[in-house]
Amino acid sequence: MQPVVLCSISCQYMAECQTSCTDGQPNPPSEKKELRKVAHLTGKPNSRSIPLEWEDTYGIALVSGVKYKKGGLVINDTGLYFVYSKVYFRGQSCNNKPLSHKVYMRNSKYPQDLVLMEGKIMNYCTTGQMWARSSYLGAVFNLTSADHLYVNVSELSLVSFEESKTFFGLYKL
Repeated sequence: MQPVVLCSISCQYMAECQTSCTDGQPNPPSEKKELRKVAHLTGKPNSRSIPLEWEDTYGIALVSGVKYKKGGLVINDTGLYFVYSKVYFRGQSCNNKPLSHKVYMRNSKYPQDLVLMEGKIMNYCTTGQMWARSSYLGAVFNLTSADHLYVNVSELSLVSFEESKTFFGLYKL
């Protein structure tokens, strides 16, 4: 008969998450719980630069086991990660300029930024009318230590930075 393994994730203050697994036997006192690699960054209303800047501390934002530095998430543990980003665009009147939303990576091994995911929105409104559209990107990537991930948009002035509408994150699988 195979032993049953139970795993749980516990979070304190949303930013300190740990994973622990047990086979029903007591754990030795020296065994440490693994820190879960996860981040959920939310829109920062005063973000006025590219790449986008994010809220990493307040509200529903959390960062655990990765670092947030100068608008980007810094990977410190190689492995498979699910990376996602959502941007909510809105405007008072329409000019139908194409809107782009990209998640890209910087690493000293590559001479230039590497686009991991890209979305484009075209013909999204009626001329002269108020409008709103979301762009969501998400995929699994094999990331290595020291990879830096960022989000870029084509029209910063059209982004709504409410925390439930514009966000960026990842978690290690």
